[in-house]
Amino acid sequence: MNYAGDITPRQAWELLASRPDAVLIDVRTDAEWRFVGVPDASSIGKEALFIEWSSYPRGERNPSFVEQLLGAGVEPGAPLVFLCRSGQRSIGAAVAATSAGLGPAYNILDGFEGGTDAEGHRGWEGWKADDLPWRQN
Repeated sequence: MNYAGDITPRQAWELLASRPDAVLIDVRTDAEWRFVGVPDASSIGKEALFIEWSSYPRGERNPSFVEQLLGAGVEPGAPLVFLCRSGQRSIGAAVAATSAGLGPAYNILDGFEGGTDAEGHRGWEGWKADDLPWRQN
């Protein structure tokens, strides 16, 4: 494995709450942040970082991702918790951070709203389904 591992949304919240240096990074697109909502870590005194892993609508990878992490003040050695829609793009982000000497870098399983159910709907698993704090932008 090229990153620290996969953790559940609840484990991510516990890590963020227990480690003052832990950072939550939402790697979804600007459109997802605006129309789906964002995690809200204010109750534990934290602000999530919002850095796109890939762009919408083309899905092209952000070539400045690591530079944007560093520019946002991410320090080597700080636990990094990456979140996307369903836990797939965030794996790439965790790998990229680890390759750059950052982390430990974790992927949040099932992401913000999870995979699709039999009817093609999301929201039955992930951050929101675990009743973790979030807000609509």
